[in-house]
Parts: sequence; C-alpha cells; structure tokens
Amino acid sequence: MSRDIRRLINSVEPPQSFSEGAPAQSLQEGGTVVSLDKGRLAVRRKHKGIVFKSIMSRDGNEIIDKKLTTSELEYKRKFVDYRTFNHNFAKDLDTDETYLPWGNSEDLTSMRSAQGYLTPFKMICHKLIFRPPNLTDNTDNITFAIKKIDNGDNTEDSVCNYTYSTTFVDYTSITINTSDWSASPTVGAGDIVAITIDASHTGITTSSMEFFITSVWKTFIET
Repeated sequence: MSRDIRRLINSVEPPQSFSEGAPAQSLQEGGTVVSLDKGRLAVRRKHKGIVFKSIMSRDGNEIIDKKLTTSELEYKRKFVDYRTFNHNFAKDLDTDETYLPWGNSEDLTSMRSAQGYLTPFKMICHKLIFRPPNLTDNTDNITFAIKKIDNGDNTEDSVCNYTYSTTFVDYTSITINTSDWSASPTVGAGDIVAITIDASHTGITTSSMEFFITSVWKTFIET
C-alpha cells in the first residue's frame, strides 16, 4: 500500500453513532455522524470543512428545516395552501346585514351569485382583515359573520360570528383570527360560503364610504 493511500485512509474518520443529538463540530474531515435528530435519523458528513446533513424518513413524511427551492413542483394527492379573497365595497353602512362580495364591489342584503363562493375544497378562515374608512361614529360595534349553504340543500346556515366592540380608528386595519370567532370558521368542499357585516347603529356612517376587506383561508387541496 502506497504512502499516499495510507495517508488518505488515516484522514477519514470512521462513522460514529449517537443516541440523540450530533456533535457535528467535533467531526474530522471526511468523518460521518449518524444520530437521532428530533426523532429523525440524521447523517452528517464533513467535506472541505462544511458539514452536510441528510435526513432519513421511516414513515414517508419529510421535513425541510429551512427554505425549499425548486424549479418545478407538482403534488399528487393533497397539500395545505393559504388563499386570499377581496371583499371591498362602498356603502352607507347601516343595521341591515350586508353580504360581502367575492372579487367584485357589489354588496347585497342576501346571498346571491356574487356574494357567495362555491368552495372546491375544505377551507378554514385563517384571518379576516378589515380597514374602516372615516367613520361618523367610531364607537359603534360591527358584527362579522360567516354563513354557508351545504352541498345538497338550499338552507343558509350560520357558521360563526364575531363582534368588534372596541372603538375603531379611522383608516386603521383590524384583524380577526381563527380563534376569535364564536365557533370554528370551517366550511366543507362543495359548500357555498358567505361573509356578512352588520353595524350596531345606522349612524356609523352618513354617506357612502369605501370599505376594504380581505379574507385569508387555510385551504386543504386534494386531487
């Protein structure tokens, strides 16, 4: 065996095994560490001073610790996504329940084609963002509600509601999160979902004003 080959063999550290955690900083050049890392089998190898890590799965689930970059992505069965919808409208807001539009600016007092969204997948309202205009009475309450018509019937059901009772600040957004609603803001695939708002007093505005509203939905996409 030549001296160069012996030097190369001696410079490579044999694999090490640890029950939990990986002392990667102690690795010699060419060394390998096999360890349990948060319940996952991790293999680390040091090459040119850099420690590379590979995670092995025992159940088919993969976890990426940081950013995943890909030139093309295709899912085969299902994944979770977040989708946003525009509900902006202009109105002299009153105590009549107003059904918000989905993508246009037409509001109505009942659920019609522009005020309902036919859900292709199960959806959970992740947040509702509301930006009030220059209100006449900022102390009036506004009740927000989510309603639905189940797939297979024509009956409008209440899903949940939330009343904002804190004084509004003109042109300042408020956010309604999933946990703020009176019940889980969940609708199923094939349902028609609607969002409504209802002011506690007619004096909240005295002329037509522009309201900006965006909803964000956690969407369970399945092929």
